[in-house]
Amino acid sequence: MRVKRWLALIVLGTVCTSLGLAIWVDLRPIFYSSKVLWGLVRGLAEILPNDISGPLVLVAGIGFVVLGLRFTLGSITEVLVPEGEDDLVERLFRHRRLSRGPKIVAIGGGTGLSTLLRGLKRYSANITAVVTVADDGGSSGRLRQQFGVLPPGDLRNCLAALADEEKLLTELFQYRFKTGEGLAGHSFGNLFLTVMAEITGDLEKGVEASSKVLAIRGRVLPATLDDMTLWADLDDGRHIEGESNISHAGGQIVRIGCSPAVPRALPQVVEAIVDADLVIIGPGSLYTSIAPNLLVPEIVQALRVSKARKIYICNVMTQPGETDGYAVSDHVRALEGAAGGPFFEAVLVHRDPPTRNLESLRRYEQQASYPVAIDRDNLTLMGLQLVMANVMDENDAGTTIRHSSRRLARALLRWYTRSLQQNPQDRAS
Repeated sequence: MRVKRWLALIVLGTVCTSLGLAIWVDLRPIFYSSKVLWGLVRGLAEILPNDISGPLVLVAGIGFVVLGLRFTLGSITEVLVPEGEDDLVERLFRHRRLSRGPKIVAIGGGTGLSTLLRGLKRYSANITAVVTVADDGGSSGRLRQQFGVLPPGDLRNCLAALADEEKLLTELFQYRFKTGEGLAGHSFGNLFLTVMAEITGDLEKGVEASSKVLAIRGRVLPATLDDMTLWADLDDGRHIEGESNISHAGGQIVRIGCSPAVPRALPQVVEAIVDADLVIIGPGSLYTSIAPNLLVPEIVQALRVSKARKIYICNVMTQPGETDGYAVSDHVRALEGAAGGPFFEAVLVHRDPPTRNLESLRRYEQQASYPVAIDRDNLTLMGLQLVMANVMDENDAGTTIRHSSRRLARALLRWYTRSLQQNPQDRAS
């Protein structure tokens, strides 16, 4: 943990300083010190035999060292962990382990990305979340129209997910004002990020400053700083503009794009992808949370250049208005269409059908949402590795079917570790 070595260095420095001063003024410290020590040892030996006095002095010396270290660590703990929630040594070990974790880039948006980040932060502190900024509905849309800022909603969720004090910050950032002229409907987190963007000059700097304030593990970056507007062409010939309108259009999406046609990626995003060990796409709304990131050409180019392991997490259920009747391979084709070709090597799907709580399935069926079919043969023909694991979380009330943060992260890191073992030459240096 590099604590004791620095304490020893301080002791050594103190001794050297004292000796240097003594030698400088010609006090002959080594001669007199050895004479005093020899006198003490001889006096102690005359009182007690050396087979008794030796062990006593040895034990006393070790005891002094242990007590000194204990009180030193206790003082540090009292300052750094005043409430005593965690043991300092445990925190130091965890920090060291996480700092050595793989460099992970997670690309997406919505609740799916924040769910993933909650699990990943248990395995690595080297996380970069690349978040879509195409949202134009709800509180984010209103702030976008009124202040001209990029939508902060998905960024807010990711910051809260990566924070150490996640529970409290999630409650704080998700709090929505119920009354107040101009405030009603806005979440505190969106307002916080909007103010930070105003103070620092742009959303990127605002998110960076917020990350420091919240002491998150990793970093959160918008995919682009351009004012991005999503559009989609439907199979019935309609052209729909606006992310919030696409999923409610009620048609089959055949093409998706954005304005400006060539949004610019943040340099930090490109660098993170190229330097990554593991790139994860999804989970989340296919066309409105994941695909918008792939409409940024520099991000796609970085994905093709990067030697990282790349895996897509497919949703458990279809999404009405976006992926009606879609199998896993249809999700993949949609992303490859947005990116202009294939770019990942594996797809993670939930192994067992979500049948633990039939009531939850009935609720989803009423909304025209069904389990995504796993068409193994089509995925094999596409040259993709199918990774199957039980990564679903059905809540006790039986109202939602979603990915489990812990199970999802564990399955991803297990796949990543096995892929390195099979191809050790690809291990990051």
